[in-house]
Amino acid sequence: MKPPIRSLWRVSHLQIPRTSVIRPDCRRSIQTLSTSAGSRSITASFLYSRLSRTSSTAAFKRPTLSLVQPKIPKMCRFMSDNPGAANTQGRIVLPTDVVPKHYDVTLEVDFDKFTFEGTAIIDLDVAKDTNSISLNTVELEIHSTSVHADGALVTSSPTLSYDADTQTTTIELGKSLSKGQKVQLKHTYTGQLNDKMAGFYRSKRRDGKYLAVTQFEATDARRALPCFDEPALKAEFTVTLIADEDKTCLSNMDVAKTETVDSKITGGKRKAVKFNRSPRMSTYLLAFIIAELKSISTDKFRLPIKVWMTPEQNEEDGKFALDVAAKTLAFYEKAFQAPYPLPKMDMVAIPDFAAGAMENWGLVTYRVVDLLFDQKSAGAATKERVAEVVQHELAHQWFGNLVTMDFWDGLWLNEGFATWMSWYSCNEFYPEWKVWETFVIDTLQGALGLDGLRSSHPIEVPVHRAEDINQIFDAISYSKGSSVLRMISKYLGEETFIEGIRRYIKKHAWGNTQTGDLWAALGDASGKDVAHVMDIWTKNIGYPVVAVTENEKDSSITVKQNRFLRTGDVKSEEDKVLYPVMLSLRTKDGVDESLLLTEREQTFKLKDGLDFYKLNADHSAFYRTSYTPERLTKLGEAAQKGLLSVEDRAGMIADAGALAASGYGKTSGILSLLQSFSTETQFVVWNEILTRINAVRNTWIFEDESTKDALKAFQLNLCSAKAHELGWEFSEDEDHIMSQFKSLMFGSAGLAGDKKIQSAAKEMFSKFTAGDYAAIHPNLRASVFAMVLRDGGEKEWDAILARYHSAPTSDEKNTCLRSLGRAKSPELIQKTLKLALSGEVKTQDIYMPIGGLGTTSGGVEKRWEWMTSNWDELVEKLPPSMTMLSSVVSICAAGFTSEKQLSKVEQFFADKDKKGYDRSLQQSMDSIKAKANWLERDGEDVLGWLKENGYLEKGKL
Repeated sequence: MKPPIRSLWRVSHLQIPRTSVIRPDCRRSIQTLSTSAGSRSITASFLYSRLSRTSSTAAFKRPTLSLVQPKIPKMCRFMSDNPGAANTQGRIVLPTDVVPKHYDVTLEVDFDKFTFEGTAIIDLDVAKDTNSISLNTVELEIHSTSVHADGALVTSSPTLSYDADTQTTTIELGKSLSKGQKVQLKHTYTGQLNDKMAGFYRSKRRDGKYLAVTQFEATDARRALPCFDEPALKAEFTVTLIADEDKTCLSNMDVAKTETVDSKITGGKRKAVKFNRSPRMSTYLLAFIIAELKSISTDKFRLPIKVWMTPEQNEEDGKFALDVAAKTLAFYEKAFQAPYPLPKMDMVAIPDFAAGAMENWGLVTYRVVDLLFDQKSAGAATKERVAEVVQHELAHQWFGNLVTMDFWDGLWLNEGFATWMSWYSCNEFYPEWKVWETFVIDTLQGALGLDGLRSSHPIEVPVHRAEDINQIFDAISYSKGSSVLRMISKYLGEETFIEGIRRYIKKHAWGNTQTGDLWAALGDASGKDVAHVMDIWTKNIGYPVVAVTENEKDSSITVKQNRFLRTGDVKSEEDKVLYPVMLSLRTKDGVDESLLLTEREQTFKLKDGLDFYKLNADHSAFYRTSYTPERLTKLGEAAQKGLLSVEDRAGMIADAGALAASGYGKTSGILSLLQSFSTETQFVVWNEILTRINAVRNTWIFEDESTKDALKAFQLNLCSAKAHELGWEFSEDEDHIMSQFKSLMFGSAGLAGDKKIQSAAKEMFSKFTAGDYAAIHPNLRASVFAMVLRDGGEKEWDAILARYHSAPTSDEKNTCLRSLGRAKSPELIQKTLKLALSGEVKTQDIYMPIGGLGTTSGGVEKRWEWMTSNWDELVEKLPPSMTMLSSVVSICAAGFTSEKQLSKVEQFFADKDKKGYDRSLQQSMDSIKAKANWLERDGEDVLGWLKENGYLEKGKL
């Protein structure tokens, strides 16, 4: 699954808090990571991340593996001697008495009552003697149940009991089933076609008509059919959908036959579309859609690929994703040497969709904005996002669908790898985008930001309940997972790493795995004990900061590792883990990937002396580096001489900023370092520079106006010249990165007070509101809206709201929504907050307008008051069990910066049932604590630096 867009991008100059969904894609919902030192911010150009390194498809042979399904399922293996064995203690799971083999599911929807009628016939193998069967259901009214064993009726009227806490229905049979028997369980039932974007739910078109669609990950298949809703309990599925003739019916497989049947709902005739039997797969990957749809297709892959959309959408907007999909499936087949095993690939744009996308096998579903791309009205970053999301979901067709984690504590095996592979393939197709450079400032820094909190969790995190599962679709599972894969791929070498992946897929196709199975495959390919090196990284919270000291006498460096915390208050009992740190030493002779720090402290002699060196070359490893001030100065000089890569420069700035914010240095030091980069020429480095400035500005948001004005003056002084040098005109064939660079600098300088840019923005907006919608280039739209709203009034706010309602694309609608929160006046802040719950904004998008309010102290305070005063309505609209509430909670607490405000958060939630958002709430509170500590440490330091450098005076102008 891919998190919604908010979770994977940075928008530096808009100072919108970076959210971490992830749930990538983030989870289905909108989980967020509070803005603070070390967290990402988000740029108006919406630069999204993706991963890649230059490689050649020539290295990939055509697939030779025939993916034949084994007759016996590979079930979860919980033996202690299994290298991937996980701790299963405390999990709430189904009994292991029976094993599902096949589901025959028939569904018919009533769009008037928002219900559906279902029949589910489940074939089971009895694994051990039992007199009951338990399976998962939620909000299903079961009308009849019958059980046959070896063809003979066992019961047609069993006793059923329901446990709401575990979401299980238990069928008491009245007699015993014996091990080895073949059982058929049949249910007829009615379910709710809900509006919560989970299970089998309804999505509303612009014209008021509805789609019936599914979203089952992680544990919502049980809302559509009684089932064994755990990833290891794979089975085959035969689906039949009954619908009106004008409706398109889609499922994972291709259509076997269509016939006319009597409708239980209408009393008339309807069509019944039966799909071919699926391969063995987990319940969360089952999918079906009933809706009026149209499609476009391509023959550029050996199997049919289609992009589906609602009638009002433009077919042209699906062509880019369609082309990416065809190239990506072919590329993955070569890379994995394993064919895509289903007969077709459908990709569908859904109007109401909580995630960014969902990897249902053969039927991938997307938010509209993440699939349909209008070349004329969308910017470069949107194009990049669409490519990355499509590639992420298609990577899941192998990693997650063909080979699946055995339980949700192995989620990272799905999401971390799909994230890594999306960068890898994106770089292959679009090397000019230089996405590996972006990875360092986006995915890597997002993971380091969240994992620097005390309330983070290991990559392999024990999960026991559904609400626990939902909360780990975050920057750890996605971004840290992909970051450690990038790290081990560098350590082993890319070709060796890919060979290990091929072995992993070949061995475990159609089955379930644990992390140890991946390490074993990589170990087989490399001849190295990968598990010994990597287990520590996946089983523990956090990461180290590596402090470097120098000994000039023997040209050696001593490196020492300690746990890094953003709050800067690591306790001795929290600092016991020693990581195998891949130091990756860069010197004038190149990069030595072999150096490994395995102790608390080690000394390494540099054969070329101390003149030039840098640890963590290209920031390929998962740690931060703390240099002496003198060495940091020398590295700055090396950057000017071209001795450091873009990744090195951006990563060095990120480390220095995060360390200063956490008390490992002074904030005045990072401000001076940033000032020295005023002549920097690369977009990615500038993006990190502005992210670090905004980390300071967001933390100082409640300080006196003179200090805030001085920080704004510093930003203006730093970036204005570069903004004017680049300009803000765009040619038709504008370079992809340059488009985003211009957008970044235009917005950063304009929002910092550049008069010429502000004047240009107002002129563009005036033409735009007069009907010339081309007057604002898509790459500048968010920046222009932000500037006019910040300095404007109700007229500008109303104009952007009107455009939100009339905009032809989801991309532009989202920009309007995010921008509305930029208004500063109390009246417009209240209008924005009222809008969020007015019904004018889709439930999936509630976070957008309130997110924008984080750029002013008044907005931060008022959105908290809004949340607390509307708490009951929010809980009703965004049930905690469906995870969207956690996103709003995190956003509304994100801007706080003091102990007093932290106490306010703690007091409000003291008597609340926090199931479903407790982890993200604690992360938000830890982030507030980190900012409060930073302010207390460096408040005077920053003030002194601003005064010494003349910004207090400039801020008055």
